[in-house]
Amino acid sequence: MLILGVSAFYHDSAAALLRDGEIVAAAQEERFTRVKHDSAFPENAVRYCLEAAGASGADVDHVVFYEKPFVKFERLLETYLAFAPKGFESFRKAMPLWIGEKIFQKDILLEAFGRVDPALAQADKLLFSEHHFSHAASAFYPSPFDRALVLTMDGVGEWTTTSVALGNGANLEIVKEIHFPHSLGLLYSALTYYTGFKVNSGEYKVMGLAPYGEPKYAKLMLHELIDVKADGSFRLNLDYFDYCTALKMTNDKFDQLFGAPARKPDERLEQRHMDLAASVQAVTEDVVLRLTRALAEETGEKNLCLAGGVALNCVANGKVLRDNAFDDIFIQPAAGDAGGALGAALAAHYHQKEQPRRVTPGKDAMKGSYLGPSYAQSDIENRLRSVGARFTVVDDAGVIEETAQALIAGQAVGWHQGRMEFGPRALGGRSILGDPRSPTMQKALNLKVKFRESFRPFAPSVLRERVSDWFEIDCDSPYMLLVANVKADHCRAMSAEEQSLFGIDKLNVPRSDIPAVTHVDYSARIQTVHADTNPRYHQLLTRFEQLTGCPVLINTSFNVRGEPIVSTPEDAFRCFMGSDIEFLTVGNCILRKADQDPSLALDYKNAFELD
Repeated sequence: MLILGVSAFYHDSAAALLRDGEIVAAAQEERFTRVKHDSAFPENAVRYCLEAAGASGADVDHVVFYEKPFVKFERLLETYLAFAPKGFESFRKAMPLWIGEKIFQKDILLEAFGRVDPALAQADKLLFSEHHFSHAASAFYPSPFDRALVLTMDGVGEWTTTSVALGNGANLEIVKEIHFPHSLGLLYSALTYYTGFKVNSGEYKVMGLAPYGEPKYAKLMLHELIDVKADGSFRLNLDYFDYCTALKMTNDKFDQLFGAPARKPDERLEQRHMDLAASVQAVTEDVVLRLTRALAEETGEKNLCLAGGVALNCVANGKVLRDNAFDDIFIQPAAGDAGGALGAALAAHYHQKEQPRRVTPGKDAMKGSYLGPSYAQSDIENRLRSVGARFTVVDDAGVIEETAQALIAGQAVGWHQGRMEFGPRALGGRSILGDPRSPTMQKALNLKVKFRESFRPFAPSVLRERVSDWFEIDCDSPYMLLVANVKADHCRAMSAEEQSLFGIDKLNVPRSDIPAVTHVDYSARIQTVHADTNPRYHQLLTRFEQLTGCPVLINTSFNVRGEPIVSTPEDAFRCFMGSDIEFLTVGNCILRKADQDPSLALDYKNAFELD
């Protein structure tokens, strides 16, 4: 049975394909269109999934959309009516779109599927899942657990913002919900907006900024913005928010509470913005920990699955892990709306079609999340020649050795190997790599390669078998969704003068033997690398350790600020030429910047330094 799942029309559109319950392929549309967070119907991703399966539309048994549009329309309409006459202008702008398109989304979907393959556009093939059920299914069904509690937290689906489900075998049932407008995800997004970052894409910047501040406003937030009960259930004080009735997140009363208007994106970051980031992060962690502790006690379940946009908050995830309310945790790597496409397909297979489920204890079914396109060596060479690239071809051992030597020489390395990752993290398929021992590499990569804010931390990739030697964690973290501290014997004590620093001044203080991946609070967002899911990347880390004694590399996504992660070899070459990446490997092709035609270099704008 072939089932195709799709998410679209909000942000991070994606497609995923199952064959008899096995994940064959999954990809976000942005990787093909080069439009970051592309919300359009994922025609390119659907075509890729069919191609990966060697299938046509006629072979597909069902196509599944990740939410129920009419229920979403009901929520929008009821919300405006509840707050009337406030928000009439927003209502007036939104209704023509919803009445003209969203209510008739079934017809729109069938038309869109028909553009890919007319055989997909059959009404009897089209199914719908619910938004939070899709999220829950995306986490539970690929997990290594026969039984688990599933916690989903995001901005909002149709009505639900937080849900609790119980999974047992092939059965999955949502048993508790918190409904819009009360949303932990929207609270975090409100502070994302207020601190000058973009909603639905800048939340991870707030998380990265938080360690530079102090949670000075956390008590104020808990007193004024959100009422949290002992069991983690919560309600927001809607007097401070405008997302129900207007086209912005916060209002004048919110500005008055925190003593200033929202920061504009081009304004300088100040200490208060860092303190606000630290505060909303602390509040989020408090809510999540209260929820997980209460649910573990109430249900007696030993395993936890996480999904929804809030599950991408790897700092909170790390605290849940260390809290030990559950024996084991699995987090869907594409926890946001892109993962809804996969969850919709899984929900159809197991829940609607009642197919049996097979679980491999200790091993999830995501295949390392390497579910996107890959390229044959001959195709790579042809594609690189077509864009004027100059390269040499080496054998497999040469790829590992030459890349390891470039890293040791302090070069920024582009690494385009195997299948592209599904989800927001680069996991050693489409990555920029660097030497974590360098005290200057973090700032150099941010400003000269990624063209992004200098405060942004980088994640370490580490051999799974060596993770506990370097970090305060000893479990799988293949999807870069858990934060833990660097082990004390690799850390450097700070002087009194260094400890007195505030904000961005903390950035340039080396804190460990791997300063480029050690955040200002001694933490790191860890990816464990496994030989069975990514053997080539594992070999590179192994060789780097043999040469340096360090089994860790900097791993950041292969892109520059404002662009999606690269997909094709041509994308990789353009990013290589438009940044200060010095060494690039695509398959068995080696490219050095000094060998290239300088006239091909791209001029990426918007490189700036915040400090």
